[in-house]
Amino acid sequence: MAPIFSGLVHVRFASRPSVAGRRSRQTERDACLCCVQTSLASSLGTMSSIDQLNAADVTGFHGALLEHLKRGAVPPLVPSATLWKAIEDNHHCNIALWDEEDQARRRDVPDSAIANSKRLIDGYNQRRNDAIERIDELVLIALPSLPDTAQLHSETIGALIDRLSILSLKLFHMDWQTRRGDVDADHRGISSTRLARLREQHADLAWCLDELVRGCLAGALRFKVYRQFKMYNDPKFNPWLTG
Repeated sequence: MAPIFSGLVHVRFASRPSVAGRRSRQTERDACLCCVQTSLASSLGTMSSIDQLNAADVTGFHGALLEHLKRGAVPPLVPSATLWKAIEDNHHCNIALWDEEDQARRRDVPDSAIANSKRLIDGYNQRRNDAIERIDELVLIALPSLPDTAQLHSETIGALIDRLSILSLKLFHMDWQTRRGDVDADHRGISSTRLARLREQHADLAWCLDELVRGCLAGALRFKVYRQFKMYNDPKFNPWLTG
């Protein structure tokens, strides 16, 4: 069974097999995640400077946190560094957003339930964007002073980490679609094709993150903190909230 996440973590995701199969797969996942925890602890626990930020650790953390929240695996070790707290908060928000977006499409619940989901989505999205900006702030503080002559990169490190977080969710859920026993072979085949494309996108984006970090450290690239200035949640800017 091919691993979903490239780099540091190789977590195998499964559908819902028999009881014996679930026990076997759980044992396999626990052993796998034990190795992941050791690698993460070794790598992240010694992370003291921005030159140690890399896509393998980020994607490994994303995968391990998903396994913990969705399958009850042991939680990943989060370094005390403030940067990793922001990365964790961003990933938590994306996971919550995914679940609420699914709930908001239901047609078997009253409109009030959909309205509640939409409000939760607004809150999670605000926190998600705040975490992206916080990641960028902390990275820029840790980086050497970037020269004005360096090429300006339109996408920030925080934005790339956020996109990797979202892709990890797509990989997780698309992989499950390939293993469902209650759908036909065509559905699983389409899902497998999409999963392969998502894996390619994930690997490409991970490479882009590493290249941006390396470029900034070399003084060849730079980025800025781009404020989202979300207006719809602020009564001072949204007139419909002041009525």
